[in-house]
Amino acid sequence: MSAPLTPPNALFAALRQASAAIGADPMLIQAAGGNTSIKDGDVMWIKASGTLLADAVEKDIFVAVDLPDMRRAVADGDARADQPAEFSRVQDGLRPSIETSLHAVFPQKVVMHAHCIHTLAHAVQKNCKAMLAGPLAGLNWAMVDYVKPGTNLARLVSDVAKEPIDVVILKNHGVIVAGDTIEQTHALMLDVHERLRIAPAGNNFADLATLESLTAGSQYTLPDYAPLHQLALDSTRLQQATGGSLYPDHVIFCGIGATALEKGETPDAAATKQIQAGAPAPVFLIVPNKGVIVRRDATEANHALMRCLVDVLLRVPAGAELTYLSDAQNFELLNWDAEKYRSTLNV
Repeated sequence: MSAPLTPPNALFAALRQASAAIGADPMLIQAAGGNTSIKDGDVMWIKASGTLLADAVEKDIFVAVDLPDMRRAVADGDARADQPAEFSRVQDGLRPSIETSLHAVFPQKVVMHAHCIHTLAHAVQKNCKAMLAGPLAGLNWAMVDYVKPGTNLARLVSDVAKEPIDVVILKNHGVIVAGDTIEQTHALMLDVHERLRIAPAGNNFADLATLESLTAGSQYTLPDYAPLHQLALDSTRLQQATGGSLYPDHVIFCGIGATALEKGETPDAAATKQIQAGAPAPVFLIVPNKGVIVRRDATEANHALMRCLVDVLLRVPAGAELTYLSDAQNFELLNWDAEKYRSTLNV
């Protein structure tokens, strides 16, 4: 007999609370990023695509999926595994997370996935595995290389999760933890977060007068998050920011990499140039040695991922060798229907 399509009340309430707690922390979750799940017999309840973990207590953001069917699809290499909506037990308008298959391959009851800033500050560096060995000592952890979220990533994780693994670092992506109770899994997420904690660098001052003059009458304005200016005020950090895309959600919500304003160029001219090249206008522009300006119509999700970029790079050493997403990896994200759907919901 199939499991009933009502969540296990006490456990589900605890999952909602833990999900909302990590969802409210921008050092763990940005915009619609991250997801949590709980398995109940043949049903897995998982956060819906495009919803916010921070809303987990106030809104119904979880959907039920057929767990055995999803696991079979992943194991068989069935293309359906990359269409999580096909595994929904109820067609109520919400789609399961694009990372449903990733949660399904874990044998543990509870799974939590976050785009932890401290994890990302390690996971974007080429020597990240060696760097992680000390801080994560004593945990059952593994690391997998970057691939687009979905079934291919789920298979990589499944290969390492066959051992007693409950922490997986996803290069250029984030962290996923698993446990048999919500309390245990939530505590493990916070433990990894603290073990990888890095103090931010950078305390340079933006040239606000020049930025205000530059943006007057344009489509751009000054950011609400003052640390964002640090991207422009250190030559190494500027190079890191404009070197390419470091993780998927930046591509989805802020475009490929970051754009620096050229000498003598106006913000609107920079935007027009990018539009004429076939790309959207930059969500933000770095003005070297002055600060950062952002589009006046930037969404909350745009702002969250702009903040994420500077929060990560302020924790990356100046001499670090970074791993950027390739052109092919950038374009497969931009042309992915699942991500187009998620970005339209999360504004």
